[in-house]
Amino acid sequence: MVKVRKLSERRGWAWTTAASIIKPLLMTTTKHEWIDGEKIPAQGGCVIAMNHVSHIDPLTLAWLLYEHGRLVRYLTKDGLFRTPVVKYVVKDTGMIPVSRLTTDAAKAFEAAVEAVREGKCVGVYPEGTITKDPNGWPMRGKTGAARIALATGCPVIPIGQWGAQDILPAYSAKPHLVPRRTARYKVGDPVDLSDLMDKPLTNDVLHEATDRIMDAITALVAELRGEEPPAVRFDPKAAGVQQIGNPNKGKTTQQQSAKKGDA
Repeated sequence: MVKVRKLSERRGWAWTTAASIIKPLLMTTTKHEWIDGEKIPAQGGCVIAMNHVSHIDPLTLAWLLYEHGRLVRYLTKDGLFRTPVVKYVVKDTGMIPVSRLTTDAAKAFEAAVEAVREGKCVGVYPEGTITKDPNGWPMRGKTGAARIALATGCPVIPIGQWGAQDILPAYSAKPHLVPRRTARYKVGDPVDLSDLMDKPLTNDVLHEATDRIMDAITALVAELRGEEPPAVRFDPKAAGVQQIGNPNKGKTTQQQSAKKGDA
């Protein structure tokens, strides 16, 4: 039986509305398995770092955290803050806008640090986007989660997930609801960054911390999948794959152009 905690943090109208609509919807259309949820800090600033496999997993993960007494603040692409209706929801729930692949991303770091210092739970997808690994494994991480943790001294809680992609495949608008699929989550111990806390935030230090975070997430995913992960994490840049958005769009266009050229 899942042990739940009561929220100690005040909910705004958006969280109250989401809990009353999205939670029952998830309960009726999906299954879930939560492992070691008690490792989520009951209070205090923290970073939750997890792999990203589907557009639905921010909802299923938020549900896990909500049932363990925490309201998560995601680093969220800034376009949502300009989307009608949605912009009011993301603002009231305390989400943090980030401009991916731009210099404005530094503003998101500052906002995340402030939120952690205020005792908030900040959710970060270190990969920055849904994994581009052909087999769904966590890919190379970015340094955001490490930066926040090293700047604040807060714990980084790794979470591995698997199954949300069966509910809603990556970059698809068609969920698979019958039969109900299961999203599985396993919470790990805080990532040990203690030896890096007092060091300058050099690239080497940030990449070392990021590798530790990604190693922890990958190990949890491997446990859920019952498989060995790749020896080297997938790097979309090195593989020539676009870093954000649907990687298949470009392929489709190229293939169509090639076919026209052959005709």
